[in-house]
This record gives sequence, C-alpha cells and structure tokens, in this order.
Amino acid sequence: MKVKSTLTSKWIKTKVLLRSPEISALIPETARLTRENAKRMLDKYGMVYIKPEVGTYGNGVIRAERRFGKGGAAYWYQSGTRQRTFNAFEAFYSSLKGLTRSRKYLIQKGIDLLKAGGRRFDIRVMVQRGPGGVWETTGLIGRVAGKGKVVTNYHAGGKPTAVEKLLAPHMNDALQAETLKRLRKLGKDIGNFYKKNYLGFKQLGVDIGLDRALTPWIIEVNTNPDPYIFNQLKDKTMYRKVMAYRRAQQSPPSRK
Repeated sequence: MKVKSTLTSKWIKTKVLLRSPEISALIPETARLTRENAKRMLDKYGMVYIKPEVGTYGNGVIRAERRFGKGGAAYWYQSGTRQRTFNAFEAFYSSLKGLTRSRKYLIQKGIDLLKAGGRRFDIRVMVQRGPGGVWETTGLIGRVAGKGKVVTNYHAGGKPTAVEKLLAPHMNDALQAETLKRLRKLGKDIGNFYKKNYLGFKQLGVDIGLDRALTPWIIEVNTNPDPYIFNQLKDKTMYRKVMAYRRAQQSPPSRK
C-alpha cells in the first residue's frame, strides 16, 4: 500500500479503479492516445474524448467524432471552441498531434450525456474522510457545460447547478431519489477502494456522467478537488458540510 496525498496522472488513477470488478464496469474504455487507439476507438464508438494525462480545469480536452455523410466517413474534433473536419483519418490525426504535441494524452470512450437546455451536464460527487477515517459522500453538484464548450468544468465556463434541478426533467421523484442514493454509494465505494490502495487521501472529487439509460459512468477522479464550487449553490448546506470536513482534516490532532 502506497502513501499519497494526491495523484496527478489520470492514467494511474484510472488503473487503480480498474482493479475493482464492480467499479471498473462503470469506467468508459480508456487508453493511451496512439494512432492505432484513436482509429480503433473512433471506429468502435463514433465519439471519444481526448484529454491530457496530467491537467486541471478541463484544459486541453478535445472531443472527436467519426461522422457519416453523403461523401462517406469524416473525422471531426473540437478543441475549446475551435472545430475542424477532415475527409481522411490521417489528416485528422496529424492535426490532432499538432495540438497534443509531445504531451501524454488519454483517449476515452465518449458518453452521450444527459442535457439541460441543450447543454451537456455531469455530476461532481464529493467524497471525504470523516471521523474515524470513514469515507462519506458529502456533496453532489451538477455542472452544465458552457455555451459551445465540450467540458463542464466550472473554471472553463461550466455552470454549477443543483443536481435535483438537472435530473427532474429526466425522471420522476422516486427514480431521482434512487439515482442520488446510487451516486452517494458509488462515491463512498470509490473512496474505500482508494483507501485500500493508497494511504493519505482525505477527499476525492468523482466526476460522473449519466447517459440516457441513467448509467453512472465514472469520467474522472480528482484527488485534490476544489470544494468552493459548492458555494455557488443558493443552498449552502452542502458547502458548509464539505468545508467542515475539510477543516477537520487540516486540524492537528488534539493532545490529551
């Protein structure tokens, strides 16, 4: 068991969770970006996300698709707000490599996320170690992508929104309660699994994307999550709880 307080590599964080049979089933296929993996996964899934192995705030994330039209297959990507289309894979991949350069990137199966007002959203699940080292899901918050953006991150223009408001158009109250319960349990399970593999973690931010079948896909795990996003909600209950746990983690043990 290794002692860590943070992990910067998305690849390592993904491989940790892939050791769990239950959790790994909810991780979209993820691989290192290579020409072969890009071609194979675009052919297989039609849409993928390409992201830096090390990075924050959604910087450098690219959405790519294999599209079909009257002229046959075409390859498309969006980086930031810039979009480009290519008639051949080789030209597409050459342009992609011009963006990624020598940095290590991952390619991940794209999830057709639920939308709010025509914009994709995902859910940040905040998980923290409480008294006695017990992991608890202390916060759930939705993040709606900014206009014309491919990422939902708050620092990239995403809008923090109450989860209940985002889920309401897609399900009734009973199903919503069941979905929120499942998300809280999933967050806690991920915290406990990290605890078995690494000591030192005190909080995790798990980014979950729901598809039309309401499958909770684990898009990414952040080992140093920003707690202040919860302060953007009108109801400050979750924010106060998240910050109380955070302060307790930072306080030195009392002497008797």
